Amino acid sequence: MPDQPEPRPLSALPSPAARAAAFAAILLGGLAGGLIGYSLVRVQCSGQCGLGRGLGAFIGAVSAALGMSVVAILVLRALGEWRDLEDRRRQPGSH
Repeated sequence: MPDQPEPRPLSALPSPAARAAAFAAILLGGLAGGLIGYSLVRVQCSGQCGLGRGLGAFIGAVSAALGMSVVAILVLRALGEWRDLEDRRRQPGSH
């Protein structure tokens, strides 16, 4: 039948746009965590605090990026499951 779309190949990978959005979200989360860690040490420290500010920024950035990566993975998996359910629903003969 010419008016039916060609089925897309089965793949567990999310779309490139979804992967790019997840990557950008992880970077933004890391940036926000770094700023929070830096600011937290800056407010609490007086005198020579260069090492403390650097460690605060590093630890904040890494922990926030790790947390955001967990969220991004869960979202990408949910999108994949949703697409799978939509594909099953659209198959001919299924109700």
